[in-house]
Amino acid sequence: MPYPKNLLNDYETVALDLHPHWWYYTKAILAVAAAVIFAIVVTIAFDGTLETGLQWIGIAAILVSLGWLVKRYATWSTTNFVVTSDRVIYRSGVVRKSGIEIPLERVNNVSSNQGVFERMLGAGDLLIESGGESGQQRFTDIKNPNRVQNLIHAQREANNTRMYGGGGNSGSDVATQLEKLEGMLERGTLSQEEFDAQKRRLLGD
Repeated sequence: MPYPKNLLNDYETVALDLHPHWWYYTKAILAVAAAVIFAIVVTIAFDGTLETGLQWIGIAAILVSLGWLVKRYATWSTTNFVVTSDRVIYRSGVVRKSGIEIPLERVNNVSSNQGVFERMLGAGDLLIESGGESGQQRFTDIKNPNRVQNLIHAQREANNTRMYGGGGNSGSDVATQLEKLEGMLERGTLSQEEFDAQKRRLLGD
């Protein structure tokens, strides 16, 4: 499911909304396949009491692996990696939601990591270094991490231009940025000191 629009700030737009790469639930699929193959082999190769016992083991293995697959899919479908015009958001959880928010102006560096097999699949990890308490955050199973890395850099530059770009800010631009900062303060993304500093910079104090 997509990231809820009601959680966005006013004037905030979504540039990217991703679920984890399908590789995320491949292990569960392989477990189901292995359990089914085991059950088939037992049926063909054994008979009598031994066959019955092994068949029950095979059935149990199929049920457990199917349960794991359903759980992985539910987690996959409710996990979002989002890049907006203001921030990077990671949100996950089927019932109880947890998340990470990194304002774009706090992003210091974005790097990607892909092994040979991951490059073939178009998957990989992203490491985002930011100011504040979070420091470094690693996000795994990202689709096309190089493209996402470039997008974050582009959004960060656009955000910096809107907030601090030359040529002066119009009254409406300042009001928009103040609303954005107030929303971040309310969510706890910015401390009061950081909010005051950003506000002074916007107002030219």
